Amino acid sequence: MAYFIGISPSDINNSFIKRYLYGLRRNDDGEIFFTIVDQLSAGEQELVINEIGPTEENYPFFEEGIDFLEGILDDHELNYKNLRYPQFKWDDRFLYYYVDNDGRLVIRINQNYIYPEGISSEGL
Repeated sequence: MAYFIGISPSDINNSFIKRYLYGLRRNDDGEIFFTIVDQLSAGEQELVINEIGPTEENYPFFEEGIDFLEGILDDHELNYKNLRYPQFKWDDRFLYYYVDNDGRLVIRINQNYIYPEGISSEGL
């Protein structure tokens, strides 16, 4: 028998908390990166919240299940310079984002997208 302190896998399955964390960031070259972390995934997954830097530039309020969608000010300056994903959200559904053949960003709910032969999903 397994014992858990805090949240158990059955709690996650029963949607007592959000299962998936989605993070969105852009690098200095303007490339967009989207990350999905599944809390029930077998094996180790790691998500860096704050990059290495001065403590006062860290995002100090990360909390499981709480979204953060205001990482960028109006003048495109980051509120928290060390925050790796200036926008992140939690959801209990598997939301699969992909770029279709016409260049549109599309979302599928609880369903993967298989990229055509020769097209990579790396960095999406």
